[in-house]
Amino acid sequence: MSGAIRAGSAAPASQERPASTSSGTTAPAPSGTSAPASYDDLVSRALAGRLGPDPRSLRIAVAFTTSQVVRHDGRRGGYRNEVLSLRLDRAVGSCAVEPGALSEGAVGDCVGAHVARLLEHPLTPVRVAALDAYLMHVAPHTPENGALPRPLPAGSSLEKSRARATAVVELLDVRPGQTVLVVGVVNSLLEALRSRGVPYIPCDLKGGRTEWGEPIVTDALAELDHCDAVLASGMTLGNGSFEPLREHALRVGKQLVMFAQTGSAVLPRFLGAGVSAVCAEPYPFFWLDGGLGVIHRYGHGLGHEHGHRSDPPSDHPSVHGSVHPPVHGSGHRDGCTEAAL
Repeated sequence: MSGAIRAGSAAPASQERPASTSSGTTAPAPSGTSAPASYDDLVSRALAGRLGPDPRSLRIAVAFTTSQVVRHDGRRGGYRNEVLSLRLDRAVGSCAVEPGALSEGAVGDCVGAHVARLLEHPLTPVRVAALDAYLMHVAPHTPENGALPRPLPAGSSLEKSRARATAVVELLDVRPGQTVLVVGVVNSLLEALRSRGVPYIPCDLKGGRTEWGEPIVTDALAELDHCDAVLASGMTLGNGSFEPLREHALRVGKQLVMFAQTGSAVLPRFLGAGVSAVCAEPYPFFWLDGGLGVIHRYGHGLGHEHGHRSDPPSDHPSVHGSVHPPVHGSGHRDGCTEAAL
């Protein structure tokens, strides 16, 4: 981590959308459509009206940002995050941004704009949030669309962070001694892996050290050959690193589990096309209040619909392993931090 305050790591606001030619599916995407060949392919399908209503007929009613600085009680470090959210009818789509990177004018530019224009906006966070809002509008997180709800109990910010971490880590299926690359350092996730004896490689754009003093690498791609599974933040959609991670997972058959406040309705579309499972958390995020909440999980081990099995009991996590020291490496710019340490 960099300094006492942990900064969220999204793409620069001017970053262009990444290109990809990867393809292949093994499971139906939410709402019954085939999985896209790439992120750009998904955007093209949305623009063409192949996923739902013509996006030129839908307009964003509300655009807003949520900025937070957090230091959980009992934790040594903190972090800060900023999230752009766009409301389309009942749906809210979101994308994290580097704090202070998004101008007030950019937010105002989204209000009243039709979704198609925002899907081609010059700013990456706007494009991602618009796609997320559109897909949430078309296929909300419901069992009919392949999602299984997971209640989050009321509690302190740290208690809710740990509850979410447990729900995320349960989506992994690793054997004793197998190593997980964690792209987007979230201390509660690392804590959950440690409690299960699962070795991990912490990776984040900002580098630094974990709560336990472990060095955080900065090059996710350089570590892909040193891990058996990948656990990555949805913020990879905003910094361009999602496609390389997905392509690698698809090519070698490696497990890729996503946890997402950014693009929570986008990532389930890639189930079977490199993505193994998704823990989706649309706005309002768990850190906004101490009351009851809910997240939505997709993927292997969860239900019969869309190729999923039934959810394991809460006292029988699906992640196993004996205690091994974490593995570390060094490198490039592909980590990020979701809003939950």
